[in-house]
Amino acid sequence: MFANLQSKLDNAFKKIRGRGVLSPKDIEDTLKEVRVALLEADVNFKVAKEFCAKIADKAQGEDVLKSLTPDQTIIKLVHDELVTMMKGDSSNELDLKVSPPLIIMLVGLQGSGKTTTAAKLAKLLKSEKKRSPLLVPADVYRPAAIEQLKVLAKNLDVPVFNSSTEQDPVDIAKNAIEEAKNKLYDTVIIDTAGRLQIDQELMKELQEITDAVEPHEILLVADAMTGQESVTVAKGFDEALEIDGLILTKLDGDARGGAALSMRAVTGRPIKFIGVSEKTDGLEVFYPDRLASRILGMGDVLSLIEKASKEVSIEDSMNLHKKMKKGDFSLDDFLNQLKTVKKMGSITSLAGMIPGMNKMVDKIDPEKAEKEMKRVEAIIHSMTKRERANHAILDGSRRKRIAKGSGTSVEEVNRLIKQFSEMKKFMSKISKGGIGSLMNLFK
Repeated sequence: MFANLQSKLDNAFKKIRGRGVLSPKDIEDTLKEVRVALLEADVNFKVAKEFCAKIADKAQGEDVLKSLTPDQTIIKLVHDELVTMMKGDSSNELDLKVSPPLIIMLVGLQGSGKTTTAAKLAKLLKSEKKRSPLLVPADVYRPAAIEQLKVLAKNLDVPVFNSSTEQDPVDIAKNAIEEAKNKLYDTVIIDTAGRLQIDQELMKELQEITDAVEPHEILLVADAMTGQESVTVAKGFDEALEIDGLILTKLDGDARGGAALSMRAVTGRPIKFIGVSEKTDGLEVFYPDRLASRILGMGDVLSLIEKASKEVSIEDSMNLHKKMKKGDFSLDDFLNQLKTVKKMGSITSLAGMIPGMNKMVDKIDPEKAEKEMKRVEAIIHSMTKRERANHAILDGSRRKRIAKGSGTSVEEVNRLIKQFSEMKKFMSKISKGGIGSLMNLFK
């Protein structure tokens, strides 16, 4: 989402890179480009103006770190101010230390992704926080919403309150709380109705539900791709309900993304979660510092490590390291690594988390990368167990058979085996002697 903003900011910083000293005009010109980049990314005008004004003050004051070069100083100030703008003073974490059940009410306009977000939140709280959530479909005006939540709940093995379009939303919420208490569910997530726009009827209903069940958290689900409109919507909901936080959806889209940057500054409410994919595990806790690093092309190594740790156990990681050290890394191991990478997310999203890779993301063709991975999987699956364990036995006739079985050519099979052999040699060098030993590869 922030690829265009990354590019514009990078161009702004490029003009001051390598300078020994920055004049006040250099700083002014750079921040002018930063402000334009923010505005083009759909950041609120007032927020962009105040943002640059604060950096200008710090860049000419005592906050400038003398240990950094001038260009690094400006980039650090921009990074820190981005974090401050998105973080604010309040915590972005859910308060789980309440007497059960914890009641979370999701609100928002129609089409913002409330129903799928309710299911994603239930999965996140169940898997990462070891909570026992109950999903509550309270959108009685859209039968599909009730059915959708029931289907999602079933797929996630999460209980769902049995409601129908004939019931009153307030009664649904109250009865669901009672059921949660009786069946010892410690979290209740209420999916409320939405409208195409804010109106009195909608707000009246949401206020009635709030008065009846007194939710601990009222979270606004806002579509980040609607730009400045989503900021206006957030202000409207906050004025009527005093929301506790925001969940921004569709952050994996191709919109300009400025709403995500200015939402916190304009509403005064913290962003608690972000939706990063359509999948049920595509909801993440919001970390302002990590997003700021990604916007400035510094990557997001912590999020990458967290994604990897969810898919690979420490024991599996240690076993893999031992195999690499002994040179026993096989095509079966390689296939398992490919499957792990696919579970972690798209190639482009993972590349964006690696420092220095932001400029490469636009050059990656996701469809081509996906096809390449499927081709590699097909080739390896067409091998026998013995062939996958020892690729050295793959003679000409075996390679022809594998090519035919995988729907590829002998040339493609040969290329994969060559790439795998080189990678195996590379991995063995690292595991035995560290990065320094790689120099031997180029002798």
